[in-house]
Amino acid sequence: MTDAGVDPNVRVFGSPPRYYQGPGALDRLPAICAALAARPFLVVDADLLGIVGARLDSLFAGITHAVAPFRGEVTVAAMDGVTEMARAARADLVVGIGGGKALDVGKGCARRTGQRFVSVPTVASNDSPTSVAVAVYDDNHRMIAVEALERSPEAVVVDTTLIAGAPADFLRAGIGDAIAKKFEGEASLRHGGVNAYHSYQLRTAGYIVDGCYRTIRECGVEALAAAGSGTPTPALEAVVEANILMAGLGFENMGLGLAHGITRGLVRVPAIERAPHGYHVAYGTLVLLAAEGRDDTFINDMMEFFGQIGLPRSLTELGLDQVSDDIVREIAANTTQAPAGSYLLVPVGEAELVVAIAAVEHRFDQLSGSKAHA
Repeated sequence: MTDAGVDPNVRVFGSPPRYYQGPGALDRLPAICAALAARPFLVVDADLLGIVGARLDSLFAGITHAVAPFRGEVTVAAMDGVTEMARAARADLVVGIGGGKALDVGKGCARRTGQRFVSVPTVASNDSPTSVAVAVYDDNHRMIAVEALERSPEAVVVDTTLIAGAPADFLRAGIGDAIAKKFEGEASLRHGGVNAYHSYQLRTAGYIVDGCYRTIRECGVEALAAAGSGTPTPALEAVVEANILMAGLGFENMGLGLAHGITRGLVRVPAIERAPHGYHVAYGTLVLLAAEGRDDTFINDMMEFFGQIGLPRSLTELGLDQVSDDIVREIAANTTQAPAGSYLLVPVGEAELVVAIAAVEHRFDQLSGSKAHA
């Protein structure tokens, strides 16, 4: 990003200029685009077109635009292919509509064409809609790089009627991703880490990640009860805001840590590699808390909450049949040996991480009476 190499003592806070959230917010998209450009290029999740295709056609009737359906992995080849289509359409704005993959491919296209980006998430499964980050994978869903837009999305448009119609698993994964941000941000601050703008943190960012955590704890259960109904409730609105806006502003302006770092080890275990990112992060949050030596009462409370809302509390709940010492060591090694981004701080070594993972597994066994450890 353009802020790289600057004095970290000059603190930077980044965010999209506009954020729209509520029932029917998608209807504002044409006017939002018109204020930014003349030829919007819509990268739309192919599986979503059956739901919103006719609506988009109606909204953009009479407006010069192009639609690029996308299905697949966020690879360099995929982003390059969509970029060729955008250039052929002479697009002057890129709009990503759908889940994380459609948004990331749209971001990659915007980055390659030098155009501005508008983010339209239709699920609340992660916080990427507000961020500059683009997670790049290979064809086997192994992360190989993180690219970044030069600036935040120009607008984020969150239609909560669409999000309320999505299966609850998406919202649950978003909760798992978002709840980590408080603890990762506090750890980054404590250990002298920097944020996505290569600066130390402003207090504002700390208040946001704290509010994100409190919102999830207060409203998470009720929000999940409404997920899939198609009707956004106040609790669902609150958690969508936490999952997308608070968590996104939080991680970019505070920094990431062990809860996200351990995902690099978890995705190399075949039995659990395809679990949702937010599930990996939720488990990583428990490992982070164990590594920090948090008291038993607090960790038990978090585990009980995870159990209540269906987030994993062990490697077995992530999908592993049996946990062995070898698997734990493999996860720890792959986590600590993977390259770390400038704002992803993992302040523990392999041996410490083995102890923390083992502590989480032991605590889960105690709480549940599980026998899934070799």
